[in-house]
Amino acid sequence: QVQLVESGGGLVQPGGSLRLSCAASGSIFSVDAMGWHRQAPGKQRELVATITSGGTTNYADSVKGRFTISRDNTRNTVYLQMNSLKPEDTAVYYCNAVTRIPTGNGPRPHGSWGQGTQVTVSS
Repeated sequence: QVQLVESGGGLVQPGGSLRLSCAASGSIFSVDAMGWHRQAPGKQRELVATITSGGTTNYADSVKGRFTISRDNTRNTVYLQMNSLKPEDTAVYYCNAVTRIPTGNGPRPHGSWGQGTQVTVSS
């Protein structure tokens, strides 16, 4: 069906920057929206940012002004530019996509998740 592969995670010092990428592939008719969630140790998964195919963005209050989400529609790839990183941003970041996949009854909405990439902000 649909595969999502994240990259760009790693270790960064407080105040530093990191850029995450997520590429969607597989049986995709179209991509309607992509986004990022994160899950820190001992906490529930939370939404970080989303972007539609038309470029409409949405951010969690905790990252607004520091993170920027963007998308390359021609390559079905979403990016997350993270600046002014804080230790509280440490988490596993998961890529999510809302796509339409071909079926015997026509294109249908389908949600997909990546395996996650670790982001650690520490001295």
